[in-house]
Amino acid sequence: MAHKLSIVIPIYNEAEHLEEILRQIEAVDIGMEKELILVDDCSTDGTRDILEKLQDSRDNSAKIFYHEINRGKGATLRTGFQHITGDITLIQDADLEYDPQDYPKLLKPILDNEANVVYGSRFMEGRQQGLLRSYLANRFLTSLSNFVNGTNITDMETCYKVIKSDILKDITLRSDRFGFEPEITAKLAKRKCKIVDVPISYRGRDYHEGKTVSWKDGVAAIFHIIRFRFFS
Repeated sequence: MAHKLSIVIPIYNEAEHLEEILRQIEAVDIGMEKELILVDDCSTDGTRDILEKLQDSRDNSAKIFYHEINRGKGATLRTGFQHITGDITLIQDADLEYDPQDYPKLLKPILDNEANVVYGSRFMEGRQQGLLRSYLANRFLTSLSNFVNGTNITDMETCYKVIKSDILKDITLRSDRFGFEPEITAKLAKRKCKIVDVPISYRGRDYHEGKTVSWKDGVAAIFHIIRFRFFS
């Protein structure tokens, strides 16, 4: 039985949402200890001020780390992964697109020994709320990833990836930006991990709301899918 969930939160310019996502994480009951690991990727909007106040709080038990230059989501996650002590690790974005109330359903396949990796899918119950072009791009990239990796997932690019920590600690990751998603998927597939999808709720942000993934990241993802399957 797992006793602790490590929640790794990569953060970049989320001053508007950070306190609310932390409140939502605290509110959800998962029946085990939660370890929060927050990594700020050189935010410039006041996010660091919020984290420093949180760090100074007597009630704070989160582990907080800072990048002095912006390094990208993959690098930020790698920093967080270095400090996990839980039995299971969950990745949580700080932008309120993903709902922590989904934690119990994300954890259930692992706790029931039905899987050692769970992806929270935005597509199992219809199209995600958000941009049509983002939806189409994600569906294409997921199909390509499934084809080259021999997997059968429905949302490779999802933030919500839940992984047994001993598996995660044994994988060497190199991507600095959004290449993390195809990289971790390819390396889990190479290890023959059993990956299970579960449907999640999702509220996609538009680009004017601060969405940072661009078409260039989508093009790069095609390269990363091929690279990490055959050359890494």
